[in-house]
Amino acid sequence: MTAITVAVAQRLELGESILWDGPRGLLAWVDIHKGDLWQGRPGAAPTCLTLPDRVGAIGLRADKPGHVVALAKGFALVDATGHVTPLAAIETDRPGTRLNDGRSDPFGNFLCGGMRESGIEGSALYRLRPDGRVDRLLEGIGCANATCFSPDGGTLYFADMPTGRIVAYPYHPDRPLGPGRLFFDFAGGPGLPDGATIDAEGCMWATHWGGGCITRHAPDGRVIARVALPVTNPTCLAFGGAGLDTLFISTATFGLDAGRRDAEPLAGAVLALRCDVPGLPEPRFAG
Repeated sequence: MTAITVAVAQRLELGESILWDGPRGLLAWVDIHKGDLWQGRPGAAPTCLTLPDRVGAIGLRADKPGHVVALAKGFALVDATGHVTPLAAIETDRPGTRLNDGRSDPFGNFLCGGMRESGIEGSALYRLRPDGRVDRLLEGIGCANATCFSPDGGTLYFADMPTGRIVAYPYHPDRPLGPGRLFFDFAGGPGLPDGATIDAEGCMWATHWGGGCITRHAPDGRVIARVALPVTNPTCLAFGGAGLDTLFISTATFGLDAGRRDAEPLAGAVLALRCDVPGLPEPRFAG
């Protein structure tokens, strides 16, 4: 591994859901509360589409331009001009929740879980199918994070962030989730689980929100590498570049007081780390 570098110099409030579009050679990521969807090549000035609502997560589409997106209260498609086509409303009867963290599975579906922003009612984890149907996979979620899949797609990794635990579930694209098993517990810190991704050896890279680092985990959950970051709040990860050997890291200024923001000039930027083990191509939504 090499030193941390800056891929895109920004001061985003809540950068999230970063992914790599290999055929186009583009990164895409969001600034959740502003509803901004950013795209660009590392080292170049990115472009921005501002969506009509907050946006928690995005996914690439199979053989089509644009993205599937999880807006605060529903799934939609967004084309290259920013035109939004709604697909399914989510939790419109739960005013204190919104969709938060998601990723496409290797079978063409898009998963996204929500979070509780106010009140006492939790959110859920949803699976959007290419035909627009929606399955509810988990209930009572405080803040969905770390959504990613084993290389064969047979395991879903998922964290309810306030619990500090990443859980592994047997996964089939047409069935309910199997019984979960503890993958890794953040008890004792640093930080809490945020976004995660899987590399070509089946190891997980996880961000530590509030902990200022990322960790690499063996398939049994053991920490086998830890990389300190120049920011307190890393949020999500994606492998990209020509050889899928660069780990791109979205970050946030959200949650920092004025003093910490001044002390962290790279908070809100997209960071990069060259890795010895490459990642896998990003799964795509088939709708």
